[in-house]
Amino acid sequence: MAIQGKNKGILSEKILLDTLDRVAKNSMGYTVLYVNISKLKPKNRHPRFVKVIARLFDSVVGTTKGVMFVLSNGDFAILSKNTPEEVVDEAVKKLREGLQADPILSEEKQNFARVYSFPKEFVEFYEKIEHMSNENIAMTPEKEKRPLQAGELDSVVIKLDDMEIGDIVKRQSALTMINTNSFKVLLQEFFVAVKDLEHLFSDNVDLVANRWLFQYLSQNLDKKTLSAFKTAELNKWPSNISINSNLSTIYSKEFAEFAKDFIKDDQHIIVEVQMMDVLNDLKSYHEVKEILHQGGHKILLDSLTPTSLNMLNMDALSPDMIKIFWEPLMEYETENDTVKKVVEKLGAENVILAKCDGEKALKWGLSHGIKSFQGPFLDEIEISLIRQNCPDKNHCNIHDCIKRRRMLQGSQRNGCQNLTQLEKIL
Repeated sequence: MAIQGKNKGILSEKILLDTLDRVAKNSMGYTVLYVNISKLKPKNRHPRFVKVIARLFDSVVGTTKGVMFVLSNGDFAILSKNTPEEVVDEAVKKLREGLQADPILSEEKQNFARVYSFPKEFVEFYEKIEHMSNENIAMTPEKEKRPLQAGELDSVVIKLDDMEIGDIVKRQSALTMINTNSFKVLLQEFFVAVKDLEHLFSDNVDLVANRWLFQYLSQNLDKKTLSAFKTAELNKWPSNISINSNLSTIYSKEFAEFAKDFIKDDQHIIVEVQMMDVLNDLKSYHEVKEILHQGGHKILLDSLTPTSLNMLNMDALSPDMIKIFWEPLMEYETENDTVKKVVEKLGAENVILAKCDGEKALKWGLSHGIKSFQGPFLDEIEISLIRQNCPDKNHCNIHDCIKRRRMLQGSQRNGCQNLTQLEKIL
């Protein structure tokens, strides 16, 4: 499904009105699925969680080949041919299964998501968008990358198959605080950053703009990333190896071979999954969790926030671990009972506060019972502790060490004069 109106400089309502003007000549069979994000309670309209909802509706209506417009008030309007009422029912059902109810989700479904059928309701909908447009002022356009096109996907996958993926796979530790000056590695996350991947293709192509194409690409990338472990030049591996993965990848032979041939008896896999993937297929989520448990491994819900925790049904999802993303505004929320309850339920060792950029993040986490952290500030702490006993530390600086430690192989990593110390696991 295409997505319109992401450019901040072009008012989405104007684009939608232009589209409706073209449709008006022959509107029979067209429908608009309108999702009232703006009617959610303010605390439930966090941008990151709204993205999860957007992707849920994106995947549900994707088969209709519709176009999604993200409007200035945050609502979604999905224009397509013959969006059936069952689509709305299914989308709201999935939200209710995976989330604790916002008041609007407890009401009639049309209060949250409504289908406008053309031509009968064309004028009503057109006037609604026209009114919204008149209340807003267009902003200055800003340049954006070009979305990846379907016709380019095969060449991207071929190039992905041919590349040495180990050169762009990186790792980052999550550390558990023992005391003020003592930390241990809880896990090391192995991942490919999209920006690194895009640099290998065209600078003006946005690989994630089309979610359907990126989902297919990411499934190929998952399998390719698993192959990087075989060629990695590391000699020391953590006891917990964390990978970002689609649920579907866990069913693949590549994952089965990785778990069987690479993982040692004293090692465990932690699979980090996105809520979009989970909400789209709760059945697969529970199946994947069972597969992992049978092998002695764990599943982690990634990219959560205090707001999304308020909406998630943690009893139904029952993850082994979660990762909450730190944001500066959280500093002012000194007491979050939801976070404390989740930490108490899962155990302090199973909740990670990620993207920590300073001491304020650690203090906030500790005040809520969290003891495990990840992010640039923790990278500095980790490498500082490692450098304390490095006889060659005068030949480089802390930022050189951080960059080299992240790499699995390649010339940048091998620029270190003491790889044994660089690979040390706290």
